[in-house]
Amino acid sequence: MDTAFLRPPLARNLVYDEFAVLHPTSYPFHTLRYLRCNPMYSRPLLTTSPASPSRGLTQRMAALPDVDDFFWEKDPTPILDTIDAPIHLKNLSSKELKQLADEVRSEIAFIMSRKCQPCGPGRSVVELTIAIHYVFNAPMDKILWDAGQHAYAHKILTGRRSQFHTIKQKNGLSGFTSRFESEYDPFGAGHGCNSLSAGLGMAVARDINGRKNRIVTVISNWTTMAGQVYEAMGHAGFLDSNMVVILNDSCHTLLPKADGRPKMSVNAFSSALSKIQSSKGFRRFREAAKGLAKWFGKGMHEFAAKVDEYARGMIGPHGATLFEELGLYYIGPIDGRNIDDLICVLKEVASLDSTGPVLVHVITGTESDTDGNIRSEITASEEGPSNSSNDLLKFLETGLSRTYNDCFVEALTAEAENDKRIVVVHGGMGMDRSLRLFQSRFPDRFFDLGIAEQHAVTFSAGLACGGLKPFCIIPSTFLQRAYDQIVEDVDMQKIPVRFAITNAGLVGSEGPTNSGPFDITFMSCLPNMIVMSPSNEDELIDMVATAAMIEDKPICFRYPRGAIVGTSGTLTYGNPLEIGKGEILVEGKEIAFLGYGEVVQRCLIARSLLSNFGIQATVANARFCKPLDIDLIRTLCQQHSFLITVEEGTVGGFGSHVSQFISLDGLLDGRIKWRPIVLPDRYIEHASLAEQLDLAGLTAHHIAATALTLLGRHRDALLLMK
Repeated sequence: MDTAFLRPPLARNLVYDEFAVLHPTSYPFHTLRYLRCNPMYSRPLLTTSPASPSRGLTQRMAALPDVDDFFWEKDPTPILDTIDAPIHLKNLSSKELKQLADEVRSEIAFIMSRKCQPCGPGRSVVELTIAIHYVFNAPMDKILWDAGQHAYAHKILTGRRSQFHTIKQKNGLSGFTSRFESEYDPFGAGHGCNSLSAGLGMAVARDINGRKNRIVTVISNWTTMAGQVYEAMGHAGFLDSNMVVILNDSCHTLLPKADGRPKMSVNAFSSALSKIQSSKGFRRFREAAKGLAKWFGKGMHEFAAKVDEYARGMIGPHGATLFEELGLYYIGPIDGRNIDDLICVLKEVASLDSTGPVLVHVITGTESDTDGNIRSEITASEEGPSNSSNDLLKFLETGLSRTYNDCFVEALTAEAENDKRIVVVHGGMGMDRSLRLFQSRFPDRFFDLGIAEQHAVTFSAGLACGGLKPFCIIPSTFLQRAYDQIVEDVDMQKIPVRFAITNAGLVGSEGPTNSGPFDITFMSCLPNMIVMSPSNEDELIDMVATAAMIEDKPICFRYPRGAIVGTSGTLTYGNPLEIGKGEILVEGKEIAFLGYGEVVQRCLIARSLLSNFGIQATVANARFCKPLDIDLIRTLCQQHSFLITVEEGTVGGFGSHVSQFISLDGLLDGRIKWRPIVLPDRYIEHASLAEQLDLAGLTAHHIAATALTLLGRHRDALLLMK
C-alpha cells in the first residue's frame, strides 16, 4: 500500500497516551478541519496498536499534519476594537450596530473554529445581545443567561474579548457565565432553566431594598422543557414583580409536528403588532381599561379580561396565551436578527414602571457553524462528511474518536434486537450523536425528553411498571436534578429502572458545571440500588447485558465521556456479570490497588511505573460499588500490607463503602493499612482532561507516588512526579 500521502510536509507523529485518551481536543488546532478541507488526505490513516500484556494499555499512533498555522485571515473588526464595555454601544448608530453584529459573529466563529467547537448557538443571538446591552445598563441592570453558548457575545462585549481565546482552557474564561469571573455575570449559568428563578429572586430583593434597577433573563426554547421555568413564571405572575423575560426561540423542537406545518415565522404584521403591544400608549390604555372594568363590578371585569385574552390569542401566535395565563404580559414574536425592531421593543419595555413581568418572544432561528469551507468538528460529524473526505472522516469518527457512548449504544441496540421490551429514555441538554443509532433503528422505543430529567426518571418508572425494560440515559451532572425522583419513584419502590450515567467524572473543558463527580456517592447510598462501573469498553458491553437481565430492583452504571482506551472495533454480545463480583487483574505483593471504573487502567499503568522501582503491586477491578465483593476485599486485606482504593469520584463514594466494610469486619484491626484516592473536596475548574487529572491527583504517576510514599520511599515518589 502506498503510504507516501501519509508524509506531507511538516507532518509529525502524534502518540496519544492514557491521559489524552484520543480526546478530540488533543488534536492540534485545525487538524480535523484541515483534513476535511483537503482531498489529499481523504484516504484512511495507518494506525498501529502494538500488543500489550494488559488490555487497555494500547497506544495508537497516527501521522497527522502539523497545521497550527493553517487558517484563513482574520476579518478586520474596526468597531468591535473600540468596545471595551457595554456603555460604548450607546453612541453607535443603527448602521454601526449592524456592522458590530457582523464583527462579533465573525469573532466568535474565528475563535471557536480554532478550538474545533460549535459556535452556532452563540452566533445566533448576537443581535439580541447587542440590543440588550444597548437598551439596558449592565452591571447595574442584571442580565441573566440560561445557556453558556448563548453568552459568548455577552462575554465579548463586557470586557472579556482579549481573553475569549482562552475559553474552556485552564485558567481561562469559563464556558458559562460565572459570578467569579465578571461583575456583568450576576448569576452562574449551567444546566439551564435557572435564570428565571434567580432573576425573580433578584427582582423581589430589589423591591424590598427600594432599588430601581431592571432584571432581564434570557431563556431558550430548550429551557421551556423544564418544569422549573413554569414554576418561576407562575410565581412571577403571582408576585407581579417587574422583570423582563426574553424567550430566545431557535425554532428547534424535540417533538416536530407530524403534519409538517412550518415553524413560527416573523412578518411585517407580527413586527408591527409587537411594537404596538410594547408601546406606552397601548399598555396605559390596557391598564386604564382594566381599572374601568373593575369600577363596573367583578362580572364586567372578568368579561373584559376574557375579551382581552381571546383578542390577544386570536391575533397573537399559537401558544402565547399560555404565558398570559401564567401572569406574564406577552410581546412578540420579534425578528431576532433585526436590531432596530429589537431595540424599539426593548426600549418601550424598559421605559415602563410597575408593569409586572413581561415576556418578549424573539425568533433567532438556528445558525450553522459553517463559515466558508470551515466547519467545527462537532457540526461536521453530525452533518456528515463531504464526498472528498468520506474515508478519512469515517476513520476519525469510528477509529480515533470512538467513545464509550458508541460502544454503549451499539451494545444496547444489539440487546434491543433480541428483547422487544427494551426502551430508551434520554434526558439532559442535547443528545450524543451515538444515540441516533438506536433512535433510527427503534423510533417507537426511543424517547428524548431534553432537560426534563425529573420527568424522565418517573416516566421510566412508569414504563417499568408497565412491563417494559427502560434504560434511562442521563449525564451525571443532570441526574442530580432528578435525585428526589430516583429515591421516591424508583429505589423506594424497587422498580427496575436501568440508569446509564454518562459523562461521569471529570469532563475537561466543560469544567465543574458539566462534570459528574457525585453520582457514585448519591447512588450508592440508596438501599435497593445496584451500582457498577466498567473499567473498559468490554465490561461496559457486559454491564448493558447485566442491566437488561435485572428485573427486581433498580441498577445503574457510569462511564466517562472520553474516547475508549482500546478496542478491537468489533461488537460482541455482552455476558451478564455476577452481581457484586470483581476480579484480580494482576497479582503482586505487599501493596494492592482496588480500582473502580475506568481508573483501573491508570492503576495498571501505575503498576508498570512501580515495577521500575522493583515493586510488584496487585491490581484488582471492583466492578461493583454496591454490593461490594467482600470476598475479594478480604483476600486483598489478608495478603497485603497496604490497600489503596482508587476512584474518579468524591468523598463518600466507593472508598467510603470499602472502609465501612473493612472497619466493621475487623480487618483494620490487623496489619492492613488503607488509603483512598478520590477527587479533592473542591470543584476542578475547566482545563484539558489531562490537566484536570493532574490537578486532582488522579494520574497514574500520582497513584504510583502514593504507593511509594506508603512504603516509605519518599525520594522515589518525588523523582516519579518530576
